[in-house]
Amino acid sequence: MDPIPAGHALALWAALHILLLLGLSLLVVRQRRRHAVALGDGGVPELACAIRAFGNATEYIPMGLVGLAALTLAGAPPLAVHPAGLVLFGGRLAHAIGLSRSGEASPLRAGGVAATWGAYIYLAVALLFYALP
Repeated sequence: MDPIPAGHALALWAALHILLLLGLSLLVVRQRRRHAVALGDGGVPELACAIRAFGNATEYIPMGLVGLAALTLAGAPPLAVHPAGLVLFGGRLAHAIGLSRSGEASPLRAGGVAATWGAYIYLAVALLFYALP
């Protein structure tokens, strides 16, 4: 018997978010090489967008994963962990794609923010549910 039933769900979403961060990091490196910019964005809009897409993901993903881990440790079943992981991942991916394409507002960016905030709200409510007797 798995001591933490939702542990595999947490592992799945942590792995996918780590891969997303790695992919976004590689996009920054590619833009740096393409434009020969070692530090900062060099005034290159494409590099600035790649840097912000990675930076924004690093601002939101860690707390989302903390929420998923806390939910798992609180004894939530996998079916409570998966929706939050899926919506958080989908939101972060959509936001990253939208921001990587342009620094302007876009439906992907807006949808990504909405999904991320939705996952955060879901996690907060679920954590309160499991925290209160």
